[in-house]
Amino acid sequence: MKHRQVDVAIIGAGTAGMTAYRSALAHTRNVLVIEGGPYGTTCARVGCMPSKLLIAAAEAAHTAQHAGAFGVHAGPLRIDGEVVMRRVRSERDRFVGFVTEAVENWPAEHKLRGHARFIDAHTLQVDDHTQVRAERIVIATGSHPTVPAQWREAAGDRLLINDDVFSWQTLPKSVAVLGAGVIALELAQALHRLGVRVRVYGRSARIGPLTDPALQALTREIFSRELPLQLEAKNLQLRREGDEVVVQTEAGDERFDWVLAAAGRAPNLRGLGLENTHLPLDAQGVPRFDRRTSQIGDRHVFIAGDANSEMELLHEAADEGRIAGDNAGRYPDVRERPRRAPLAVAFTDPQIMLAGRSHLELCHDKVSFETGEVLFEDQGRSRVMLKNQGALRVYAEHGSGRFLGAEMIGPAAEHIGHLLAWSVQRGDTVQQMLDSPFYHPVIEEGLRTALRFLQRSLRMGPVPVERCLDCGPGA
Repeated sequence: MKHRQVDVAIIGAGTAGMTAYRSALAHTRNVLVIEGGPYGTTCARVGCMPSKLLIAAAEAAHTAQHAGAFGVHAGPLRIDGEVVMRRVRSERDRFVGFVTEAVENWPAEHKLRGHARFIDAHTLQVDDHTQVRAERIVIATGSHPTVPAQWREAAGDRLLINDDVFSWQTLPKSVAVLGAGVIALELAQALHRLGVRVRVYGRSARIGPLTDPALQALTREIFSRELPLQLEAKNLQLRREGDEVVVQTEAGDERFDWVLAAAGRAPNLRGLGLENTHLPLDAQGVPRFDRRTSQIGDRHVFIAGDANSEMELLHEAADEGRIAGDNAGRYPDVRERPRRAPLAVAFTDPQIMLAGRSHLELCHDKVSFETGEVLFEDQGRSRVMLKNQGALRVYAEHGSGRFLGAEMIGPAAEHIGHLLAWSVQRGDTVQQMLDSPFYHPVIEEGLRTALRFLQRSLRMGPVPVERCLDCGPGA
């Protein structure tokens, strides 16, 4: 048994762990990163980049299929599944290679392979070969897809998680997608546009991440036009028949070649031995931490990235890793760090975006706010491009006029989301935003329309908080 003594031990070498490592090095060279799985971020291996590669192929197919609306005819559409997936795998491996190369270039004494487990608050057992005594520890173990045991038992090797999709040699004929969140919608729509028979099954009436009831209803309407959806699927059961899986609901049975479980992710904390640390945990066993410092309680242990089960987004993981690594390195001189304004994007078509505080958060916190809205059906540039569907709703504080946040389903949401998140972070008022330049003709003119509507609503007077709940006028 080997023994190591370090100032900072970091469990996990994903986005949060890599960023924590670089930040901790600013204070001490005696840092050790422990990784039990493959090097590389979830985003590069099975998340952001591979899914966007599949979506890019689907967008090309969709554009070709609908070019006739512009008077452009390119002949019969043919999708080569083997070529599609070959590019996905090739580019994925390229992205992973960049990350792996970065970790492999770290000094050998800063890396240790194996699964770490707490023996006590300062001691980690790494497999059966090394014991690490650390003055400070960063937990950056990431997350994994959640799959009910009964689904695995029923479907066997015909059940997939999103990680598996990007290793396909070709496209399948049919896939049932269990879940109606961001990952489920992105993959389901991409596969559908690439000629795969798809049906999306959701446990509730919700689809996607938007919390504004008006936008939730619009999201259901938009996606139901293109994708076969079965929301509020009660008593969903799977059974295996040969090389097929039968999905059984109250609406009937349907057969698929594969079942894709995309019903969410859970932090990788099981087997970490947290029960041996006396760290404060919530009801789900996730450490209680301060998001401004990443510190767990008042202890010498910090947590970052998907492991904290807060916001499973790469840029958030990077920020949290930076904060956790810096504070672990300088401990006990723990410092609060400002967090960036929230921003989340789903790369569906139309895209989905949340920036700043969501409608649900504002209602929950009983904030007195007003709403402005624009529908994209008749918005000039959107209509020119045949991308004229969806809506944007923007929120501002009554009295101060300070911009608070926005939710959107519509064209160019990834870009508009950045503009709005920047405005939230700066503390802009609606008037300051309207005083900014807007070019013509651009989709951002729709944002100006929503802001003008919002400014008028602010001048009309406060709306009782209770009206937030029904999304009526001014909600």
